[in-house]
Order: sequence, then structure tokens, then C-alpha cells
Amino acid sequence: TEEGLLMATSLKSHKASQTFWTNFVLIAICVLWMIPILGILITSFRPSEDIFRNGWWNVFPHKEDLEVSRVIIPESVDVDGPITLGGKTATFQEWQRGVQLEDGTKGTWYGNKRTRTIVISENKWVGFATNLTIQNYMDVLTGKTISYKNAQGQTITRTGNNLGGAFLNSLAVTIPGTIIPILIAAFAAFGFAWLDFPGRNIIFTIIVALLVVPLQIALVPILQDYVKLELNGTFLGIWLAHTGFGLPLATYLLFNYISTIPRELLESAYIDGASNFTIFTDLILPLSVPALASFAIFQFLWLWNDYLVALVFLGEKNQTVTIAVAQLVGEKGQDWHLMTSAAFISMILPLIVFLGLQRYFVRGLMAGSVKG
Repeated sequence: TEEGLLMATSLKSHKASQTFWTNFVLIAICVLWMIPILGILITSFRPSEDIFRNGWWNVFPHKEDLEVSRVIIPESVDVDGPITLGGKTATFQEWQRGVQLEDGTKGTWYGNKRTRTIVISENKWVGFATNLTIQNYMDVLTGKTISYKNAQGQTITRTGNNLGGAFLNSLAVTIPGTIIPILIAAFAAFGFAWLDFPGRNIIFTIIVALLVVPLQIALVPILQDYVKLELNGTFLGIWLAHTGFGLPLATYLLFNYISTIPRELLESAYIDGASNFTIFTDLILPLSVPALASFAIFQFLWLWNDYLVALVFLGEKNQTVTIAVAQLVGEKGQDWHLMTSAAFISMILPLIVFLGLQRYFVRGLMAGSVKG
């Protein structure tokens, strides 16, 4: 009927409107999230003098005051009094802020009073920046002595930070610290889901209860034991610590997924004479890839961004990226060109891991949430 067609058209229009606004909000959130990342990326490739002088958006076409000449003020002129140039008379403070001259150019005092120099600039359109460099990354990664120019053009010399070594240390901590708890938790989840043994429910309840225990309360007792066992400051020590801290969540997450696998599959495998280990390796693990990848994202991001546990159990001897960046902030917080390149180095690998495994992420989180 005509009334039914109108209702259907109205409903379709309403759904289209909802879809439009939903997509609009999601796109806006993505854009807002990408802007600071884009700013960090662009800044990390800019020369230090440009970073101190203007913002990262100046790499795109824009209008800018370009230097056309310099005027040296004669020694006979008192810089503490009015200074006349290009038909304009102004004080030293006004020349520092910039004075518009009669010919349309702009005069700006360069440096302090002793320079006696005024830079004449003209406002012109500037295209895309072509002076991008990878020197900032080289300075941060190598740890050698570095030199750069500040906003006044002065050359600054500092000792670099060996972020390359810290990056390798983070990999040495994160990769085993992610793989070891996944393997142990997969075995445990399979046992809790499909094997009958005394105390199964009690042990599983204890594991779930451990999820609410903050890891901070265990740091001091574990550290005392590590000192006695001479494990403090070693990679083995931090692997064991991260394994213990990550096992409760991993076991619970994988149990929810493995317990949803149809019982008929396992019964058929048992009838064919397969052992528990064969079923686990040939059946359970391949079917549990979404849950394994979901936990791998959690664990990898947590270990890569971890600061407290790495500082307690590794210290500065085998410092990770988070510790190295924190030291960089304290030592060279004013050196933006080093900070941005270090920040992007520390975030690029987690982004690659997340984007590479994101298709499994939602599937793993939804594992076991709906049965039947």
C-alpha cells in the first residue's frame, strides 16, 4: 500500500541518516587521532633550527616571512634609544617583535643587542618543505656526540642517547615475554576446559581472582627473591615476572575461547586415537588463533610500554625504550627534534603489531561471550 511504501521509505531514510552520522563521527575521531601522530612524524624529519622557529604545519604550502637582506646598525647609533630604519623609528623591544617598513617589508632584530643586526624579510608564499632530514633519527639511535642549531642559529653540542640499544632491549623483553605466557596459558586453558582433574574448579577460581590483584604489591617480594637468586637485572628475571603477571588474563581469555570449541571435534579425535598433546597442537591451537592474537596484542603493548616493571627488574643497565625516552625527557626535554624522533621510534612497532593483528582483535575479545 501507499502508506506502507511511505513507512518503508521513511525507515530507509532514517537508517541512512544514522549510518551517515555514525561514519562521520568515526572519521572525525580517526582524523583527530591522526593529527598528533602526523605532527610527530613530520617534526621528527625537520631540521632542528626549523623546529625551534615554527610549527610542523609549516612544511605545507603557506605564507612566511622570508629573509631578503640584513642591515648592520652603525656603532654610532645608541641601541638603547630610538632606532630609525626604512622610514620607521622604533625602540629595541619593538624591533625585536618586528616592525613593518614603508616598502612593505618587515624588519626584525636578530639575537641580542650586541649583534646590531636587523633582518629584513618579505611575506611570500612557500611551497612544500624540501629540507627534511633523517639526521634526528641518527642522533637518537647512535648515541654519539651530536651538534645542532637552536632558534638563534647557535650550534649546540650534546651527548646523544643510544635509543638503538634500548630498542633491541625492548624486543628482547617483549617477544619472549609475550610468547612464554601464551604457550603456558594455552596449555592451562585446554586443561581447565576439557580435562578432568582434582581441584580444577578451585584452581581456576584462584586464577580468576588473581586478575584483580595489582602487580605493584608483588614487586618488592619478587625483587627480594631476585636479589637472593641473582636474577635482578637479567632478562630471565623480567621474562619470569611478565609471565607471572600475564598468565591470569591469558588463561581466562583462552579458556573462554577454547571452551566454545564443539565437543564433537574432540570426541572424534579421541576415537581416532589422538592423545591430548596431539589434540592440543593439531586442533586446539589452530582453532584458537583469534584468541591467541588478541592476547598477544594486549601483552605486547603492555610489555612494550611498560616502565615500572622494567625499571625495577632491569634498571638502567639494560634499559628499554620507555626508560630511555624518560631519560631523554629529563636530560633533553627542550630538544624537540630528538624527542619527536624518539617518540616515533617508540610507537611505530606497537602500531605495526596492532594494525597487523587487528582483524583477530574483536574476534578474540568476543570469544566465549555467547554460547548456544
